[in-house]
Amino acid sequence: MKTVGVIGLGNMGRGMALSLKRGGYNVLGFDAAPGVAEKLQEEGVQARASIADITRDSDVLILSLPTSDIVEKVVLGEGGVASNAKPGLIVVDTTTADPNSTRKVAAALGEVKVGLVDGPVSGGPKGAATATMTMVLGGSDEDVAAVEPILAVMSAKRVHVGPVGAGHVTKIINNLLTGVHLLATSEAIRAAEAVGVNPEKLVEALNGGSGRNSSTLTNYPTWIFNDKFDSGFTMKLMRKDVRLAMELLKSVNANAPIAKETGRLWAKSADSIGDAEDFNRIVQFIDKQ
Repeated sequence: MKTVGVIGLGNMGRGMALSLKRGGYNVLGFDAAPGVAEKLQEEGVQARASIADITRDSDVLILSLPTSDIVEKVVLGEGGVASNAKPGLIVVDTTTADPNSTRKVAAALGEVKVGLVDGPVSGGPKGAATATMTMVLGGSDEDVAAVEPILAVMSAKRVHVGPVGAGHVTKIINNLLTGVHLLATSEAIRAAEAVGVNPEKLVEALNGGSGRNSSTLTNYPTWIFNDKFDSGFTMKLMRKDVRLAMELLKSVNANAPIAKETGRLWAKSADSIGDAEDFNRIVQFIDKQ
């Protein structure tokens, strides 16, 4: 497996493609936006003009797309992956996606002897560019083992969590917890600040204690205290992921009041925080009800 195609060359896909190129692979790229793939040719990524072209020329195909709906169109649509793949191709879907959709796509690919590994990623654009991402993988032991050398040059840690769909379940739960942490930490900081405690000193102290979490360790120091709000991940995408988590909880009739309140607040934030804003802006949201 020497030739790897990457479909979707946005914030994450571009970094993954360049990491694969540095790792010694022959890398092909396709993006629906005109000119995006062509811009990467200067850095050694070969542009392909269509999904059909990149599929036919790839041994492994990486998908880096925003939603399950788009994944289904790319894979199952006319001129898509399923109708152009050669037997033995393995597709790695790094999208944070609906597990039910993932299983549907995997079944369709299986009919044409193509494997699917769902491999959503954590680490943001910087992690993609520096090959320091974490990947949670769903798929057969054989398919995961086959793509391991490729994934090893674009990520620092990989955890095979179960069959197809398990990777996306895990990532949805991960992002739900991120949503909880941001909301809870923002409330704690406002309360401490109201009684005269310096927020940055509070976070420094929390990071030495049991109250530390992803928001105190990463989000506040990296993107919030300095007012950068430039993580590369939008409110729209995070709201989508939290919505997927709510659908997952509903499907198993889970008793999860804290998670469900988190879902309500993230959805409510759409009234005052635009889709294009950085997802860390949620710390500025205060529910008026």
